[in-house]
This record gives sequence, C-alpha cells and structure tokens, in this order.
Amino acid sequence: MWCLVVLTLAISAIRSPPVGSSSVERECLDLRAFQNTSSLTLNVDFQSSTIQGEVIVTFRGYHRLEALEGYVSQRLAASGVGAFQFGERGAFAHRHPTDFVVVKVGNDSAGAALSALRRHTLVKSVVLERMLTRSLLSTSLDRDGGEVDDVWSSKWMSRQPRDVQDESVARPRNVGPNRRLKAALPLRQQITNALHAEELWAKGLKGQGVRVAVFDTGLAESHPHFQNIRDRTNWTTEQTLDDGVGHGTFVAGIISSSRECFGFAPLADLYIFRVFTNNQVSYTSWFLDAFNYAILKKIHVLNLSIGGPDFMDQPFVDKVWELTANSVILVSAIGNDGPLYGTLNNPADQMDVIGVGGLTQDGSIAKFSSRGMTTWELPAGYGRVKPDVVTYGTEVRGSNLKGGCRSLSGTSVASPVVAGAVTLLASAVVDQPGVLNPASMKQAIMSTASRVASSNIFEQGAGKLELWKAYQFLVNYKPHISLSPRYLDLTECPYMWPFCSQPLYVGAQPMTVNVTVLNGMAVSGRFLGQPTWHPLSTGNGDLIKVSLETSDVLWPWAGYVAVSIAAQPAAANFEGTAEGYVIVTVVSDIADSSGSTLMSNATLPIKVRLVPTPPRHKRILWDQFHNLGYPPGYFPRDNLRMKTDPLDWNGDHIHTNFRPLYDHLRTNGYYVEVLGAPFTCFDASQYGTLMIVDPEEEFFQDEIAKLRNDVLHNGLSLMVLADWYNTSVMRRIQFFDENTKQWWIPDTGGSNIPAVNRLLQPWSLAFGDRVWEGEFSMGHHSTYVASGSSFVYLPDQALTFSASLKNQGEEVLAGSTSAKETVPILALLPRADGGSSSGRVVAYGDSNCVDGSHMQRDCFWLVDHLLRFLISGTVPVDMTLKPVTGVQQPTPQPLDRLTGRFAQYSKVLSSSTHAPLPLPACRNHTWATPRPLNHSITVSSYVLEDEQPKNVDSVKKHRHSTDEFAPPPDPHVPPTADDYSLPRVRQPPLAAVALLVIAFVLFVFVIMRCCCVRPTSRNIPRKPTLGLPRR
Repeated sequence: MWCLVVLTLAISAIRSPPVGSSSVERECLDLRAFQNTSSLTLNVDFQSSTIQGEVIVTFRGYHRLEALEGYVSQRLAASGVGAFQFGERGAFAHRHPTDFVVVKVGNDSAGAALSALRRHTLVKSVVLERMLTRSLLSTSLDRDGGEVDDVWSSKWMSRQPRDVQDESVARPRNVGPNRRLKAALPLRQQITNALHAEELWAKGLKGQGVRVAVFDTGLAESHPHFQNIRDRTNWTTEQTLDDGVGHGTFVAGIISSSRECFGFAPLADLYIFRVFTNNQVSYTSWFLDAFNYAILKKIHVLNLSIGGPDFMDQPFVDKVWELTANSVILVSAIGNDGPLYGTLNNPADQMDVIGVGGLTQDGSIAKFSSRGMTTWELPAGYGRVKPDVVTYGTEVRGSNLKGGCRSLSGTSVASPVVAGAVTLLASAVVDQPGVLNPASMKQAIMSTASRVASSNIFEQGAGKLELWKAYQFLVNYKPHISLSPRYLDLTECPYMWPFCSQPLYVGAQPMTVNVTVLNGMAVSGRFLGQPTWHPLSTGNGDLIKVSLETSDVLWPWAGYVAVSIAAQPAAANFEGTAEGYVIVTVVSDIADSSGSTLMSNATLPIKVRLVPTPPRHKRILWDQFHNLGYPPGYFPRDNLRMKTDPLDWNGDHIHTNFRPLYDHLRTNGYYVEVLGAPFTCFDASQYGTLMIVDPEEEFFQDEIAKLRNDVLHNGLSLMVLADWYNTSVMRRIQFFDENTKQWWIPDTGGSNIPAVNRLLQPWSLAFGDRVWEGEFSMGHHSTYVASGSSFVYLPDQALTFSASLKNQGEEVLAGSTSAKETVPILALLPRADGGSSSGRVVAYGDSNCVDGSHMQRDCFWLVDHLLRFLISGTVPVDMTLKPVTGVQQPTPQPLDRLTGRFAQYSKVLSSSTHAPLPLPACRNHTWATPRPLNHSITVSSYVLEDEQPKNVDSVKKHRHSTDEFAPPPDPHVPPTADDYSLPRVRQPPLAAVALLVIAFVLFVFVIMRCCCVRPTSRNIPRKPTLGLPRR
C-alpha cells in the first residue's frame, strides 16, 4: 500500500514557469598526485545521444517486469508490429516491481509501435533510450608547476559522437595547443578542516545512521579508507563491482573516508552504485533501475557528480522528482562550463535538487563553475536562480584508486563536498520525525550560507556553505516555507545582477524574477490563495505595481512565485527607490492520520530603483521570442570551428551568452529590454531599435507586416545580426554515433536564414547560403567573421561594406578553400521614404563577435557605429561604405531546412502539418491589488542576518473540517520504498489509542473498587502495543 502520499505535478506546471516564464558537461579537473608523479589538468566531457530504434516505455504505476513486457507485447501485436524485442535488464528489475521497459523495434515499424504505446492511458511516456559517455583529456604539468612542452591526451571511453569530417581529439574550451595551464599549489589542508567538520565530530556526529548513495564508477570492497560499505551494486554490463577508473573512489572518499584524506561522514552507511563502465559509458535505463533501487533502500542522501544540458530527458527528470518525493536528498554538480552564463547542468538546475557550484582555494568563484540562469523557461519567461550554494572545488584531496590521496578540481568535486556535509548534518536529526527532507536540508544550507564578495546571485546562489551554522539551524528546525532569493533588493550590485544593472521606468517591459518556494512541511503543498502585495506608503511603494503568478502546487518540496514588477504611470518623472513586500502563504497536509494541516507564510521584501523614462533613441528592445536552442533539437553552434562544443544550449539571452554585449550597451547609456512574445505584442513608439540577433525561429506573417509598418511609419529602426546557413554544410556536420549507428542532423543552421530573408524581403535584402570566415578592418578597428553569411540581394542606394573572406563552407565540404573573395557582409538602409516618421535598417552577416560563447574578437565598436546610424543617420567617418545600385548575385537564396523535425520545436509552425499556427494572444499581466501599509519591513534586515531566515513569519498547525487546504488529488502518485514491501495494517493514531487505554483502565479500576474485588494479575488488562504511524 502507499505509505507516503505524494502529489504528482504536470510537467509543464513545475518545469516551466509561464513567466519569468549529445548533452555536454565540461569539467576542467586539476589532478595532483601526492606521490612522485606529474600533475595533470584533466577535462571531463559528458556526452549523451539517443539510440535509434530503442525506446523507454514508462508506466504510471509499478508492476512486475514480466507483466509490463506482456502488456507491451499484446499492444504491439494488436497494432501489427511483430519485429521487436526487449532490452536486457539486470536482476533487480526481475526481482522487484518496476515502472518501465526497454523495447527495441525496427525502423520500419517504429512509428506504429510508438503510436500504439503512447495512446494508452497507463503509459506515461515513450522516449528514446540515451547513452551517456564520459571522456578524459589532459595536459601535463610538472610537479613544481612549470610548463611542459608536449601536450598529450588520453580518453576514458572507447567511442564518442564525432564530427564526421574531423576525427581529431577534442580540446577543452579555453585550452588550445599553444596555451598552457599554470599549476596551482596543492591544497594539503583536509577539506573537512576547511569546513570545520571537527566541530560536529566533537559532538559525536560522524554520519552514523545515514544511508548515502554514490552513483559513479564503483568502489573496491577492500579499499582501506572505508569502514561502512553496506552495499555495492553494478548496473552496467561489465561483470565487476570495483572501480577501474578512480572517479567513484575519489567521490566516495570525500563523503566517507576514514583515513589519510578524511571524508565528512566516516560512519555513514555507504551504498555504491556502479552506473558507469570503465569506458565511461552509461544509459538512461541503468540510472532508472539504480534510482528505483535507491528508493527501495530508503537512501537519505544521493550524490550525482554528473550532468548535462539536456533537461528534456523526461524519464530521467521524472525519476529525479520521484527520488526527492521519497525524501532522498539529491546533491548534484552544477557544471563546469563557466565562466559563461546560461551553462547550468541538469539535474542540478531542478528546484528540488541541491545544485553545487565551485570555489577556489581563496574562496572566490571558480572560473570553471557554471553560471545561471536556468534556461528551461526561455524564451517566453525568465530563468530561476542557480546554483543553490558553492563550496571548495579546487585542489580538493580525496581517496586514490588503491589507497593514498590525490587532488581534483571541478564541480563534480564540490558536489561530494556538499553531499558529505549534508550526510554529516543529517546524522544530527535523522531520528527526529518531520525534520530531515530535501527542503529542510536546502533551507539549512542556503539560509546560513555566507556571501561571496564581488560575485552575483547567478554565480553563487545563496553563497558559501557554512557547516556549523547549518547544524545550528537544523537542530532547531521547525517546518516552514522559505524563499530563494529571500529578498529582492534590485538596487544591490553586484549581488543582484542583472536585476540591479538597469532601473525601472514607465513604459518598460516588466522586470520578472522567478522566486523558488521551498516547502519544509511536506512533499506536497498548495498556495493559500494568491500571494498579496503590500506597498509601503513611506517608501514610495505606490509607484510600482506587481504581478504574482504561482505554480499550481508545490511538488516535490518546492514551487515558484513569478514576481513581475513595473512602474506606475505616476512615476514618469520620479527618480528614487520604491519599496514594499509580498506575503506568501502555503498549506500542507501532515503525513499521518491526524487530519491536520501545517500552514506557513513568508515575506518577500522588494526594493527597486526608478528613473524618468529615458528618451526613445536610448531604448533597445531585444527579440528573445525567435531564439531556439538545444534541447530539444540539434541546433548547432554559430561558430563552425568549435567542433568540441557543437550545441547551441546557452539560451541566447542578453543575460547568458550575450552578457558581454549587454554590459557594453548599458555602459554606453542604452536601456535594453527583453521581448518574449511576437512582434505584435509591443508598442513600437516606445523604442528606438529592435535587435534581432541569431534567430532560429520562424516569423508569423502578421509579425512581418507589423514590423514593416513600424519601420516605415512609426519610426522604429531595425538591427539584424545573422549567422551561417547552408544545407550541404548541415549535412556535413551531422553527428554519427559509432555506438548507436545514429545520425544527428542539424534542424537549422547557425541562424534560420530562410526565415530572416522573408522578414527582410520588404527592404529587398537577402542573405546567401555561402559560409564565410576571415578578418577585416574598418578604419582603425578590426574584427573576425567566424562563420557568417553575405548578401545576395541589396536594394538601390544601400550603403554596404565588403570584406575579403575565405569560403569556410567550401573548406568544410571539400577540405580546402580557394582564394579569398570580396563579398558584401554589412548593409545600411537610410529612411525608406525620407520622412521623419520612418526608421532605418541595418543587417550584418555574423553574430559571433557579440556572442560570449566562443567570441574570438568582439565587434562592440561596430554595434556602436550601427546604433549611431540608426539613431541619427550619421555614418561614422571610419566606416568605409559604398552605395550600390542594386545587387542581385547569381547565387540562389538558401534552401529551407533539411528535416521536418524543426516544426516539432517551433512556436510558429504546426508539428503535424508544418503550416503556420494561429498567432498567439499577447500576454497581459494581472496586477495584484495593492494593500498599502505604513510600517516598514526593511530589505537591509534580510541582507545582514545570518541566522534562521526572517521570512518565517508564522508556522501554524490547525485541524480542518473541509478540504479547503487539501492539495488536489492526483491519480498518478509516484511510489515510495514501501511499495516494494508487503502492505501493513494502518495503525490508529497514538494519542487516540492512549486515551482509550487510559479510559478502559480507569473504568476497570472503578468497577473493581465498587465491587470490592481485589484484582489479581490475570485480571489486569494488558496494554496493547502502540505503534507510531508510518510516514
């Protein structure tokens, strides 16, 4: 029977807040052996690929594997699919109930098979199996930190997806063959000393009673560093439980080593899950089986030192939710793709998971540590704050493969540091009912974290882990809700970047912050009504308005409030700050039979800076709606030279990979706003320039018509920065997976040039399909075209700039290129009608020079020149432009995309017919009714406090007679560990049994006294055994 009732949330409700709303993890590991060996700087790549013809069928409940396979066989046979077989599963899947099967079907019958299975209500999802591989690249450094001339590499895996035209070994980002790394001095201090674990050890806490799982490459049972290896399981196809690589041994040592290089919790019960082979290969189905076993074993803490950008691997993400719903505290590395923003890895980017970033030895943010925001919500909304906390991840000592110690660096090192600390903390409260759960642990370590100086919230989250303060918080814990971030002071820089980097003003797009709500009361909860907005009359709170949108429920352990803030019309000429606060109330059922509900509220102080509305020409609108990226499709990188990082997965947002451009524009006095809706949803009279940079999405015909009218009649200027597009090159750069024999074909080029040409058609502008590369100079400036396009159509009297470039597409296709050609790559169009009501248009064939992902040389100076032309019509003197009398080159316009898969990811095209969808309605904010107050809750009190967060205003327990506060029932409740065991008779409440027993004893005593009968021992009623109700 179900002993833990959890509420399943629809995927869209939890994953993607509607507002505000080959996976690759790069781990630059710095390895330092303490014997007489060379030091190595290691780079670990995680790559995942789908397997053609092999699918994971996930069901809504748990059954025997044989029963599920029989069901699938019947469904496929009834649909006329005969050529299929089931994937091999380990012994666990045959001994215990499971919720999925792996089916291999032929390509000819794959469509019918998938359709037959997806139609049934018992089937939750049908997705392709994924293979995860991990490889190692290294640069040799001598022991004393000097440089070694030769650079060598070795691989940790036998095969990996490759670019078909280039079989060379990939190099880590920012580490080229002519660039050498400086060796850092080893950190000989124990990591446990750095976080003062000895203070908890002195209290007798060493992890005892806590079950901690390590998902990695295994561990030898005879390793001398470990005392309590309770269980070792192998989920791979290799017939061994031992670690043949060393990564799993190191991670386990950080958590639980008892010798030499000490771990945090040496007395914890260690459960080793071998989910990677010695060749560093794993599969989604291996993880799913291992996760099910972890639920069965009632694991308390689970470390996952892997990850990747694919937050749409649905079975994996669903199983992570199920783990945390069963009170498993999951700790995961945030990724090593820094310092670029928008590089968070999954599952660390999930609300219910503790996502860990890395610090250097001196306590600053490590360069390799990935940065926020989360990109699930893009392009329509705004991402959430991650990582959650940061800790030491550079030169950390841990257990070596066969004994002794070594040092590693990376967020996959920082993750077990936090997992070990969490295990140690858990041992202090593991026996206290209602205290230990994923939300309470996140609250403990986030509420007590210390601020990292000169770093923003998307780099450090709550800050640096403080073990002792977290312990004090946890031992005094009372279930409540908390918020992350716990205040919104949008004037506090640099911590509140990017929100603090630009003030609000009348007419601006609302500023949205997604606030995570952690619910320490129960796995599921719901908001009690809508959050309320309380402007401070003493703090100009009436000059701003607030929109508050919430997740439908809080599950598992978390939800969100999307806070959108805009200036009231009365603030048109005001300059200063405005303050107020939001109150959020959550209710949750108690996980027992008492029929009670816990209620808690939290306060979110808000402070913003207001300025008079800037002049129109200083206001830039950034088009976010037409950006697409990985996942879900294969959207390739804009720079074809970057063979080792082929996917466009950083969000293409001004606060992620385009942050350098954003900072430059703000420094030069421009105000940049983000449009996450079609062009039909903004007032062109408010803005001087619309910037369309590297678009992959199609354009609605109504958008094209409105944009033409806005430029011709409403004075809006247009800047387009495109990229490459060539169907032959797209075929050439497709991935071929040697293991799965599957091709990954790009769904578009660097930009969707056919769609861009349709947008520019009213101005007789069109890009061609040849790909160009090379340097050029303009006046005293120079820049580099990485993989760009040139014009094949230009209107009369356009001002153009031509550059001598080489044909990169020819090099990709033929392996060599001919002599350079002079081609037009920049076009400036003066006002079409010469009147003051008309705007101007500029277009450039490459956006790599403003994209921080792989920028080789910026062209911000060019953006400045183009904006000056759009604003005033003035051409800077150092721009050598030539007027043309119409150009129509014989090169045809680019063909449309190669595959029909693009429509599956498009917001403009129908996935079934590929025809345009109806234009979506513009989103209108519902502004909260203000409830003004005269007293003030200052933001500063939230900034300075290090104790338990002040946002716990009240925690109330009450009994309800109706279902007013009960979360809505869900027919698909994830299982708990107890679902694998025999059902137990539900015990009555302890208090009720005790009262009945006392009443019965008193009754017997009175009867005996009245009857003057002296009771004997056999007359005394035996007190029944009282059992505590199960959680």
